[in-house]
Amino acid sequence: MFEIFGFYKFKKLNTLKKNKILLQDFLVKKNIRGTVIIASEGINATISGKPLDLKAAIAKIRKILDFKKFDSENSSKSKFQPFHKVKVKIKKEVVPMGLTLSSKNKKDNHIDPKKWNKLIADEKTLVLDSRKPFEYEVGTFKKSVNPDVVNFREFPKYLNKLDKKKSIAMFCTGGIRCEKASVFLEKKGFKNVFQLKGGILNYLKNVKQKESLWRGECFVFDNRISVKHGLITGTYSICSGCRKPVSPKDKKSNKYEEGVSCTNCHDNLTEVQKGRFRMRQKQITLAKKSGSKHIFQKEFK
Repeated sequence: MFEIFGFYKFKKLNTLKKNKILLQDFLVKKNIRGTVIIASEGINATISGKPLDLKAAIAKIRKILDFKKFDSENSSKSKFQPFHKVKVKIKKEVVPMGLTLSSKNKKDNHIDPKKWNKLIADEKTLVLDSRKPFEYEVGTFKKSVNPDVVNFREFPKYLNKLDKKKSIAMFCTGGIRCEKASVFLEKKGFKNVFQLKGGILNYLKNVKQKESLWRGECFVFDNRISVKHGLITGTYSICSGCRKPVSPKDKKSNKYEEGVSCTNCHDNLTEVQKGRFRMRQKQITLAKKSGSKHIFQKEFK
């Protein structure tokens, strides 16, 4: 059994190159996989490993970057290792939005998952899904709206059009995208901006399905692809042609071909591309039959 730990912390960080090397070396040593992003404004990561190794890695991250608590954290379990390798990246921002955050300019506007339902049930509240369109299509909260923005850097253009008099309830996967967006809105003069504490993952972990206002599954950026209530691995897979999530219903379409295409990309792929993907899938299938893992194989399921 593997444990998955997602977290972020807004804190001024220095010596990023040195910290990257220290983190990378230790995580590799402990056989921890996942993605870690560090910037001058803080850290954002999702990592996975065996429980004791992961515990040691979390303690080491706190020590290297010199802080005690994360701004937000969530944990779950998986029967398989959901990441291929570990990557520590240095970026200008932990979430690209053209806005640098510090712990000093953050207002506490987090709403606990068990109080979230009451907030979003109010007809006067704008329920804003701040994720990308394809994530929104996999699952979202009842009556939520999505800005239909592919690049998060374009999100401020959408936010500028919102009514300052409205109460806005924002949410995203783990909370960090909302963290930045809410500060942006507050700087623009919005008074009633709230965000789901710990994001969707925290909600699905702590709110029972029969009491939930969530519809569908939640897309995650690892080889689980999606999760359901209780953070159980979901039913989606990834299309090899366009790297978008594919549901069991999508697979029934004649445009779906394993390892090649789905309803989203079938009509946009050339025959040359499809031929190349079919060859790759053939190699993956042969590797599976022989009990080995092929270089092109993307999932550990």
